[in-house]
Amino acid sequence: MQDYVGAEPESAGNSGNPRSMKLVVLGATGGTGLQIVREAIERGHSVTAFVRSPERLTAFRDRITIMQGDLLNSAELEQAVKGQDAVLSGFGPRVPVSKADAHLLQQFAVALTSAMVHAEVGRVVVESVAFLFKDSIVPPAYLLGRMLFPRTVADASAMERVFEESKLDWTMVRPPELTDKPYTAKYRVREGHLPRFGFTISRADVADFMIKAVENRSSIRKIVGVCN
Repeated sequence: MQDYVGAEPESAGNSGNPRSMKLVVLGATGGTGLQIVREAIERGHSVTAFVRSPERLTAFRDRITIMQGDLLNSAELEQAVKGQDAVLSGFGPRVPVSKADAHLLQQFAVALTSAMVHAEVGRVVVESVAFLFKDSIVPPAYLLGRMLFPRTVADASAMERVFEESKLDWTMVRPPELTDKPYTAKYRVREGHLPRFGFTISRADVADFMIKAVENRSSIRKIVGVCN
C-alpha cells in the first residue's frame, strides 16, 4: 500500500467540514488534545472537553463545554459521551511511565468502551503510539519502543486490544515522535503501517487527521500510521 498525503487543500477552516458535529475530546489538556480542541472549533464543531483540570482550558471557556471528571470512571464518561456524535482521545500517560500507571491506558480503554456502549455512541478515534508497528524498519519503531519505553508499548498494546474486541467504530492513530511545530497540511498516512522515514509529526497534524477521520468516517476499525 502506498503512502498518501493526509491533508487536503480545504482542510483549514470550515470549508472542508461537511457538517457540524458534537465531539467529546478526552485528554484535552495534553499536547494533542489542545490541538484537537482548537482545530475542531475552527472547523465549526461543537466541542465538549472532559478533563480533570478545567482551569487549563481557560482560553477556550467561552467556545466549548467543559466537564470535569475522571477518565477512568465509566459512569462519568458515559454522562460526557451521551448525545454526542463521536469521541476523540489524545489521552496518554506521561513518559517515563511510573509503575503505578503501568496499566493506565488499558484501564482507560475499558472505562471508555463500556461508557460508549451504554451511551449508544459508536465512533471513536484514539491516539496510540507508533512503537507498536513491528514491521517498521526505518525507523525501527517497535525495537526502540521495547528498549526505551517497554511499559508504554505493553500498555498501549493492551489498550488497542480492548477497542479491537469491542463493537465500536474505532480508529487507532499511531504517530511517531510528536512535535509542537505548526500545522503543515503535508503529513503522510498509511493504513496498517508507519510510512517510511516516519520519524516525527506535529501534534497539529495528528489532530487534523483525527478530526477528518471523524468527519468523513474514514479508517473505521483500522490502525493508521501518520508522520510528516
